[in-house]
Amino acid sequence: MWWLSLSIGNSRLHWGLWCENSLEITWNSGYLGDDRVTEVIRGWQEGKLWPSGGEVEPRDLDGIPELAIASVVPEQQGRWQVYPHSRTLGIADLPLQNLYPGLGIDRALALLGAGTRYGWPVLTVDSGTALTLSGADGDRAFVGGAILPGLGLQFCTLARQTAALPEIAVPKTLPPRWATNTADAIRSGIVYTLTAGVCEFVRDWRRQFPESAIVLTGGNSEEVAAYLRAIAPDIGERAIADPDLILWGMGEVYRSGKV
Repeated sequence: MWWLSLSIGNSRLHWGLWCENSLEITWNSGYLGDDRVTEVIRGWQEGKLWPSGGEVEPRDLDGIPELAIASVVPEQQGRWQVYPHSRTLGIADLPLQNLYPGLGIDRALALLGAGTRYGWPVLTVDSGTALTLSGADGDRAFVGGAILPGLGLQFCTLARQTAALPEIAVPKTLPPRWATNTADAIRSGIVYTLTAGVCEFVRDWRRQFPESAIVLTGGNSEEVAAYLRAIAPDIGERAIADPDLILWGMGEVYRSGKV
């Protein structure tokens, strides 16, 4: 049986096409307008995936797919809930313990996906619009975490909230620490302080759970991984990069019979 997982993030849509418990393909897209959403849903109801081209190659499916939705953006969520074969996941659907009311479904699913794939205990570092750290122990119980502005948001906000500072792209590699121009000074300030903070959280986590996997995900995970390898190779070389943690978490919910 084919089914679709849709994770609606703060900036993008994250998709997965599944055949039972097998994740066949993944892709990302921007938010879609109402006309495009209607077109896509019509295709699903005809047993077709993305029939007019676009993000993935069109394909015929064996039947009408179910759609599992996990969203942190209510406005976008409502556009997809009109699909009659959809189910929106909530915190209560996840086989995790000690989850608090208001915990982001994206954080919880990424944690579930990481623990399912790489073992418990586990710590996730999700470098998206916000950078979040989330940890669970060996009993699948949420231990805690932290939230701060993500890399892109920090660069963007600094430019937009000041009169003279330029907007700069997130650097792919480590910038010079002691900068001699404004652009490099911004890169240095954001990159080194963010990376130092992540390192401190990871080291504290490892004092509690020495055998825990550290898993990086999110749109800027490659950049964060590069910074960690350069600044703290003891962390960076052991960290695991997996861009599809939320989708893997949705797959585990499906396997448990909640989708």
